[in-house]
Amino acid sequence: MKGAPYAFLLPATILFLLFFALPIGYAVWLSFHKVKVSGLGLGSGARKEVWAGLENYTDALTDSELVDGALRVLGYGCIVVPVMLGLALLFALMLDSDKVRLAPFTRLAIFLPYAIPGVVAALLWGFLYLPDVSPFYYVLERLGMPQPDLLDGGPLYLALSNIAVWGGTGFNMIVIYTSLQAIPAEVYEAAKLDGATPLQVALRIKIPMVAPSLVLTFFFSIIATLQVFTEPTTLKPLTNSVSTTWSPLMKVYQDAFGKGDIYAAAAQATIIALATLLLSFGFLRAANRRNKQEAAR
Repeated sequence: MKGAPYAFLLPATILFLLFFALPIGYAVWLSFHKVKVSGLGLGSGARKEVWAGLENYTDALTDSELVDGALRVLGYGCIVVPVMLGLALLFALMLDSDKVRLAPFTRLAIFLPYAIPGVVAALLWGFLYLPDVSPFYYVLERLGMPQPDLLDGGPLYLALSNIAVWGGTGFNMIVIYTSLQAIPAEVYEAAKLDGATPLQVALRIKIPMVAPSLVLTFFFSIIATLQVFTEPTTLKPLTNSVSTTWSPLMKVYQDAFGKGDIYAAAAQATIIALATLLLSFGFLRAANRRNKQEAAR
């Protein structure tokens, strides 16, 4: 039957349209509208939804809170992405070595934090950051060492980054490790015959051959960083250093559900989505161009 493939695709297509395409389209439609209030805003017809054009987008791009949140996320990402991917690559290379013992248990131990929900992980680390309940502060106090406040100022970035690195390293490690397992054994045998050391094999063979996996994990990490919401929102009740608009998505949430302005929130969400797409696909395009240039050589 010629229509059989389309019948199999129909359920997925319907779900995609209902729960992905339709909400996106509605959000974009809302972003071009606003509520016009007549008089005191009381009574029927006092509030009308009118066309706003690019007004919401102009207000969003000139909103200091949104811009400041984007800068904070940029600093957060400069810590999270290189540290998380560096550790993931290091763990993958170590687990790929023949000398590692208890490799299955180690893989599971590194991957396990990824299976913990973000809210639970943030609460867990949040209480470990509190001086009154944290065992780390108790040990530091007994040793007479300084006790830094990880929920204030610059250390706050490290505290938030630690939660993301702890939870995301395992997933990226599995992606890279799987790519390492796909490298033919003949490549390693040829390298050994040429007298290559394990370090040279890692630097000159393994890392270049898993470059596509590194690009993929970097792509996912960029998206996750720009959409950070769970960690700062969960830590907010524990410190005054995290405002309700600490990240761009927190700003969107605050405008939509705190102020009730879903139109401005829709415009901000659209801008964040476009920025994520531009950065992600821009990086992918640059990586593909570089791979083609190297292949041409």
